Amino acid sequence: MAPSQSKLVMPAALRERNIRAIISQLTSLYLANRTRISRAVYITLFVALINRVRHAIAEQKAASIREAAKRAEKVATVTAVDDGDLAKKRKRVELNRDFFRSLLRLLRIVVPGWRSKETRLLISHSFFLVVRTLISLKVAAMDGAIVKALVKGNGREFLMRIVYWMLIAVPATFTNSMLSYHQAELSLRYRTRLTQHIHDKYLSQLTFYGISALDDRIKNPDQLIAVDVAKFSNSLAELYSNLAKPLLDMTIYTFSLSKSVGGEGVVFMSLLVQLSANVMRALTPPFGKYVADEARLEGEFRFQHSRLIDHSEEVALYGGHEAEKDTLDKGYFTLIKHVNYILRRRFYHGFMEDFVIKYFWGALGLLLCSVPVFVKLPGGAVMNMGDRTESFVTNRRMLLSASDAFGRIMFSYREIMELAGYTSRVATLLEVMDDIQAGRFEKKLVSSSGTEDNAAVLKGRGVVVESKDIQFIDVPIISPNGDVLVKALSFSLKQGDHLLVVGPNGCGKSSLFRILGGLWPVYGGTVHKPPFSDIFYIPQRPYLSRGSLRQQIIYPDGLRTMRAKGVTDADLMAILRTLNLEHLIDLYPEGWDAEAEWRDVLSGGLQQRVAMARLFYHRPRYAILDECTSSVTLDTEKVMYDNAKALGITLMTVSHRRSLWKYHSKILQFDGQGNYVFTKLDAEKRLQLEDEKEELEVMLRQVPEIERRIEELTAA
Repeated sequence: MAPSQSKLVMPAALRERNIRAIISQLTSLYLANRTRISRAVYITLFVALINRVRHAIAEQKAASIREAAKRAEKVATVTAVDDGDLAKKRKRVELNRDFFRSLLRLLRIVVPGWRSKETRLLISHSFFLVVRTLISLKVAAMDGAIVKALVKGNGREFLMRIVYWMLIAVPATFTNSMLSYHQAELSLRYRTRLTQHIHDKYLSQLTFYGISALDDRIKNPDQLIAVDVAKFSNSLAELYSNLAKPLLDMTIYTFSLSKSVGGEGVVFMSLLVQLSANVMRALTPPFGKYVADEARLEGEFRFQHSRLIDHSEEVALYGGHEAEKDTLDKGYFTLIKHVNYILRRRFYHGFMEDFVIKYFWGALGLLLCSVPVFVKLPGGAVMNMGDRTESFVTNRRMLLSASDAFGRIMFSYREIMELAGYTSRVATLLEVMDDIQAGRFEKKLVSSSGTEDNAAVLKGRGVVVESKDIQFIDVPIISPNGDVLVKALSFSLKQGDHLLVVGPNGCGKSSLFRILGGLWPVYGGTVHKPPFSDIFYIPQRPYLSRGSLRQQIIYPDGLRTMRAKGVTDADLMAILRTLNLEHLIDLYPEGWDAEAEWRDVLSGGLQQRVAMARLFYHRPRYAILDECTSSVTLDTEKVMYDNAKALGITLMTVSHRRSLWKYHSKILQFDGQGNYVFTKLDAEKRLQLEDEKEELEVMLRQVPEIERRIEELTAA
C-alpha cells in the first residue's frame, strides 16, 4: 500500500472506532438510566394525554356556548323555508358534538338503566371479551413453547404442548360463540327498544299525520323506522365488540411486550403507528355522509314504488306506465351511481389501509421483536437458541395480535362514520317528531308565504280551549300549501245545532274540519272545541282497516274495549239491520271473525254504510260527515241521518246534495274569495229560492234566442 493511501485509511478507521466508541458509551449510558428514561417517557405521554383531554373539554364548552347563542337567536316556530334554507339546515355527518349528543340520546333509549337486560348483556359481553384476550395471551405463549420444543427436537414435550393446545381450544371456541351470540342479542334488544320508543312517539298526538302533511323534513319515515333503525342497532352492537376487544387487546399485549422488548421500543413504535394513523384518518373519505345519502336514496326509491302501488289504478287508466318507468329508472340509477362511487372510494381506501396496517406496521413489528435477539436488555438472562426462538415467536404472536387490534380500531373509524350516518338519520326522525308534537313545523309553502301579511299569519299561533260547544273567534283558515283562504272566521255551534258547510272546491271546508279534528295547527284567534274523543270523522271514501268484519264496525276500538263498553255482537247486528247490512255476516262462514281486503270486497255504497255503522257504534257528540252519502240512495241517506240525530249526534256535513238541507239548522257558506256567511238554515225556504233561481237562470239563457228571433221578425 502506498504511503498516501495508508494515510487516508487510518483516519477513516479511526473515525469508525470513535463512532463505535461513542455509540457504545451512549448505549451504556442509556442502559444504566433505562428505568429513569422509561418513567420520563411514560410521564410525558400521560401529561400529553391529560393536556389533550383538557383541550377537548375546553373546545366542547366553547362549542356549547356558541350553540346556545345560536339557539337563542333562532325563532321558536318556523313555518316557511325555501330550498336553500332547508339545504343549510341539513345535518352534516361528522364525528362532532352533534353526533355524540345524538348518540348519547339514542343510547339512553336502547340502554334505559343499570338494571335493564341490555346492561346485563353488556356486562356479560365484556366478561367474555376479557376472557378471550386472556386466552389469546395463553395461546401466544403456547405457540412459542411449541416452536421451542420443535427446535430442541423434544418429541415428548412437543406432543404435550399439542395436547394443551387442543384443550384450550374448548374454552376458546365457546368464548367466540358467546361473543357472537351476545352481539346478535344486543342488536335485537337495541332495535326492540328503539322501535318501541319510535312507535310510541310516531303513533301518539297524531305525529304520523304531521310528518306527512305538515312537515317537509322527512319524506320516507317508513324507511327510517323499518330499515335504518335495524342498521343502526346492528352497527352499534358491532361497534362495541369491534372497539372494546381491540382496545383491551392493545392494552394487555402492549404491557406484555414492554416487559419483553422494553417499554421505549413499544412507545417508539406507537408513535410511528399514531403518525401513520393520523395520515390515514386525514385521507379517509366521509363514509358516514355516504351511508346517510345511500339510505336516503334507498328510501326515495322505495317510496316511488309505494306511490306506484297506491295509485296503480289512476296510472293504468292514464296509460302512464312508461312515464312511471322513467321515474323509477331515474331513481334506481341515481342510487346505483352513488353506490358505485362509494365502492370506488372504498377500493382506494382499502388499498391504503391494507398496505399500512398489514405490511408497514408488520415490518415495524418484526424490528421490535428482534430487539431481544440482537440487544441484551438489562436484567435479561442469557438465552440459548431455543429460548430465543420461543421469545421471538411469542413476542411476534403478541405483536401481530396488537397490530391486528390497532388495525381493527382503524377499520372501526369507517364503521364509526357509518354509525354516524345511521345515527343522524334516526336522531333526525326523533327531533322532527319532538318538533311536531311541540307544534313546530318546517314546510315549504308555495303561495301565501310570499306576501308579508300572509307570512305574518302563518307565523302566528292561536289558542285552543276545550269546551262542550264549538266556537271559532277570528281564526284564519289556511290551505295545505299556505294560502290564507279566510283571514278571520267566527261562528259558534251548540250541541244539537246541525251545521251544513257549503262552498266551491278549495274554499276552506277541509281545513276547517282539520282544525276541529286536531290535525291542523291554529294560526290565530281562539278555538273552543270538544276533546278529540267527542268528534268523529267520516270521509267520502272511508278507511277500512285490516282485520275482521267486527273490527270494521268498532274501529279503532279492539274487541277488549268493545266488551268493556258492554257492547255485544247482538248490538252490532242491530246496527247492521238498521243500515240493511245484515247480509255481510253471511258472506263468509266465519261470520264476525271473517277477514278480507274489505276495500276491494265492498262497493262504494257498502263502504259508506259500514262507516255510518261505525258512527252509530261510537255515538260521539259531534260527527263530521264529508260527502259520506254520495254513493247511497236517498232512502238510505234518510235512514243514516235520522238515526244519527236520534242518537244525539250533532252533525256537521259537507255536501252539495239538496236532499241533505232538511237535516240541518245552521249553514256556513264560503264563496271562495275569502268571505263567508254563517246563519240559520230554513231548508224549505232555501229550496224555494233555489227553485226560483233555477227558473230565472233558465229564462235568462233563453233571452238571447228571444232577442235573435225579434230581430228576424223586425227585419221581415
